[in-house]
Amino acid sequence: MRAIAAELPDVGADPRWRDLDHLRRTSPMSDAVLDEVRGRHIRSGDHWLIDFASCNYLGFDWDPEIIEAIEPAVRRWGTHPSWSRLIGNPRLYPEIEERLTALLGAPDTLLLPTATLIHASVIPLLAAGGHVFVEARAHKTVYDGCVSARGRGATLTRFHADRPEELEGLLRAANGSGPRLVCLDGVDSMSGTSPDLPLLARICRERGATLYVDDTHGFGVIGERSAHETCPYGSRGNSVVRHTGESYDGIVLVGGFSKAYSSLLAFLALPTRLKDRLKVAAGPYLYSGPSPTASLATVLAGLEVNERRGDLIRADLHRKTLRVLDHVRRLGVHTPGEQGFPIVELPLADSADLDEVVRLLWDRGIYVTVAAYPLVPRDRVGFRIQLTALNSDEDIDRLNDTLGLLAERSVLRPRE
Repeated sequence: MRAIAAELPDVGADPRWRDLDHLRRTSPMSDAVLDEVRGRHIRSGDHWLIDFASCNYLGFDWDPEIIEAIEPAVRRWGTHPSWSRLIGNPRLYPEIEERLTALLGAPDTLLLPTATLIHASVIPLLAAGGHVFVEARAHKTVYDGCVSARGRGATLTRFHADRPEELEGLLRAANGSGPRLVCLDGVDSMSGTSPDLPLLARICRERGATLYVDDTHGFGVIGERSAHETCPYGSRGNSVVRHTGESYDGIVLVGGFSKAYSSLLAFLALPTRLKDRLKVAAGPYLYSGPSPTASLATVLAGLEVNERRGDLIRADLHRKTLRVLDHVRRLGVHTPGEQGFPIVELPLADSADLDEVVRLLWDRGIYVTVAAYPLVPRDRVGFRIQLTALNSDEDIDRLNDTLGLLAERSVLRPRE
C-alpha cells in the first residue's frame, strides 16, 4: 500500500488543484458529512444550516405524494432490477419515455442513468471522427465528452455562444469534412443564464451541424411560453427548446431528473432512428446498471405532480428567486444570473477572501455551493445560491440579511 501511495501524484502540490484541495481540507462546506435533513434545513454535527446548495428546484424530494409512490414500486420490482437496459426493461421505462416524449413535444426519448454517462458515450458517437465544437463555458462533463470524441479522431474546437459569428465561421471552415457537432448548455449550471438558442440552432441547421444541448438544470423549471403562464419560467417545465419556441429539428436535447425531479435518471430527446442506434452503440444502454426502482417510481409520480400543480410551484419559486435578485441589485452587488432562474452566482471582489466568506456564511447558518478555482476561472471565484420551492420566506430573509453583511464588508464584487 505504501508503494502505491508513493506513486500517486501530490494533488495539493499541483497548482491547478491547489486551491480546490485547500478548500476540501479546510472548508466546512466542502466534502461535508450531513447528519440530518429536514426539508431545506440540514445538520452537520451540532450545527444547523439553511440549505441553498440543493438543486431540488421543485421540492419533489420531500413531496409526500411522490414519496408514497416508492413502496408499491419496490414491492413489485424489488429495490434494483439490475439488468442493463439491453437485457431487460421494467415496464416503468417505456411508461416514463412515453410520458416524457409527450411532455417535451419531442420525436422520441431515451432514458439512461445520468447525464454524465450520456455525455461520455453519446458525444463521441455523434462526432464520429468529424468535428466537435464545445461552448467555452459548457459543463465540465460536456467538455469531457468532447475530449473523449477527440481521442477517437474528432477535431475539438471551443467557441463562445455570445459570438455567433465565431461559430458560423468555424462551421463554414469545417464544411464537407465529416459530422459537425455543436455542444453547449441550455441553462448554465453556475450563472443561471442561457444562450440565444434559436440563433445558434439556425446557424447549425444552415451548416448541416447537429446542436447538442445539455439542459439538466433548465428541465423542470423553464418551459413553453403562453398567454396563460403563471410566471416568466413558462409552463410545464418542458425545457429550453420549448421555452425558446424551437423545434427538435437538428437538435439533440439532454436533460436530467436529478435536479428538479429529485430522481437518479437522465434522458435524451432525439429522433427514433438515433435512439435505435444508441441501443446498440451507447455503453450505458449496453453495460450500465440501471437507475434504482425508487428513482423510476418517483419520476413517474413527479410527472403526474408536474402536470397537476407544477406551474403553481414554479410561480412560487420564481417569486422567491426575485426576492433574492432584487435584494442583490439593491446592494449594488454583481451577479451574472439576472434572467430570473433560481441560480444566483456571486463572484468575490478578491478570490483570496473565499475562506473568510465561507466561514461567515457557515456561522450564519447559510449553506451554499462554493465555487473555487479551477472549478471556475479565478475571476469567478465565489459561491452559488440555489433557490428551491421548499426554501421558506424566513429562509430567504436570513439569506438576504447575510448577503447584506457580506456587502458591508466589500467582499462581493460590485455591480458593473
